[in-house]
Amino acid sequence: MPVIRHADSRRTTTPNAVMTTHASPTQGGSTLAVWRVEMAAGAAGPQHSFDTEQVWTAVDGGATVELDGEALSIRPGDTVVMPVGAQRRVVADATAGFAAVVAAPAGTRASVPGGGEPVLPAWIA
Repeated sequence: MPVIRHADSRRTTTPNAVMTTHASPTQGGSTLAVWRVEMAAGAAGPQHSFDTEQVWTAVDGGATVELDGEALSIRPGDTVVMPVGAQRRVVADATAGFAAVVAAPAGTRASVPGGGEPVLPAWIA
């Protein structure tokens, strides 16, 4: 089993967060993608869905996860299982920000409402 050193982890910065890939097909050869999401205080991701289930475990700060119209408040240690196709949006706590570790099958593709073809995010590739 390969070791992926922290210094070698891939970091992807978006307008809403920084994703650090811990394992994926192009980062250690895994069939499972595992990454850390870090969001600044008050940051909000876009409304979107994925074609596979995702599991998010909060590790720092807090967030509101809007999941298929329901607002879920999460804090460190809480885990959210996001079903296939569920519309979701993550909004970081306004003062503490938010960090989570996420796992999903490799090759997971994201779609935005009214958008074009689903895309494979860099942190999952």
